Amino acid sequence: MAKTDEKTAGQADEQSPLGYEQARDELVEVVRRLEAGGTSLEESLALWERGEELAKVCRHWLEGARARLDASLAESDGRGGSEDTDEG
Repeated sequence: MAKTDEKTAGQADEQSPLGYEQARDELVEVVRRLEAGGTSLEESLALWERGEELAKVCRHWLEGARARLDASLAESDGRGGSEDTDEG
């Protein structure tokens, strides 16, 4: 499952968004660097902007996963639930 997503994201790394795990790990590193301090204002702003981009990537992956789960649950509820109640 995850291997396919990682492979797809890795095939065209510059053209396609990062995978969730990659974006999350980089975001954690950005936050660590910002919290540690010691960077110039320019560096801090660049890190902040990168963090915002990474957060959007993570949000996109999570929203997609939520939509897939919701669709799967609705499909299984629609099939199993209506058949059981019609017969019972």
